[in-house]
Amino acid sequence: MARVVVTLKIMPDDVDVDLDALLERIREVIPEGTDIRATEIAPVAFGLKALRMNVAREESMGGTDDVEAAISSLEGVAQVEVERVSRI
Repeated sequence: MARVVVTLKIMPDDVDVDLDALLERIREVIPEGTDIRATEIAPVAFGLKALRMNVAREESMGGTDDVEAAISSLEGVAQVEVERVSRI
């Protein structure tokens, strides 16, 4: 079965959230079988920045609800949005 790459946009709930520390906490809670491929901190507006990341997983694992739920459960996360899904 193929693998998919999912681009996620993680919005913090405040401009003061340390996105590097948030990324480390995400690494701890991300579901097994999901690999973080790339990350970047992207400006949004008015000093607010988002954490954008690409994660790869087997297509047979289904959707991204488990990944989104794990990240959303972390303190400092306001929203997790799937921006793109593609097969590799």
